[in-house]
Amino acid sequence: MLASAIRRDISFGVLRPDQKLKIDALRQAYGGSTHSMRETLRMLTAEGMVEATSQRGFRVTSASEEDRQDILLMRLEVERLGLARSMERGGVAWEGRLVAAQHALSRADAAVQADPGDLTALQWDEACRSFAGTLVEACASPRLVDVAARFFNQSRRFRLARLREGGIDFAARGARRDALCRAVLDRDVPRALTLQAEDIRADMGA
Repeated sequence: MLASAIRRDISFGVLRPDQKLKIDALRQAYGGSTHSMRETLRMLTAEGMVEATSQRGFRVTSASEEDRQDILLMRLEVERLGLARSMERGGVAWEGRLVAAQHALSRADAAVQADPGDLTALQWDEACRSFAGTLVEACASPRLVDVAARFFNQSRRFRLARLREGGIDFAARGARRDALCRAVLDRDVPRALTLQAEDIRADMGA
């Protein structure tokens, strides 16, 4: 899928922040028709990965410190609301999905430490996305879930950069998420929200 390939290359820095995205060059690199490539770039624009410039086509969104702080702000606010509502509304089935997502993420943590190659890193990032998404999925607001996913996706470049640079404390990360799951299962809302915020800040390198 064109969007997946371009999204991956933006996340890994193959397509650099602020780089102009020319339709013909992208078609040579990724395939597809002019129409399908233009639609793909519009979709990635809606996700915040690409920006449409007036009369100038498309470019990769910037990845400055200001961008990181803004994405962090949005993740903290949106995901907090999503988790609080999920803990009010989620039942046993949601709890089971959360435990499964945490188990999958623990396995992905171990795998990426053993082999930090691009494929394993993408699988690890998908496990991160699944865990964060499961925390908010029982909020009974599809729009809130969509917004949370959008800003999580925009954080990928920062998370994968920290992974490549060896900046992730996996032991602390695992302990924090175990504690977060326990707090959710115990329906301890204040503790769960505190741990979630700590986890988002650590994920974003804050």
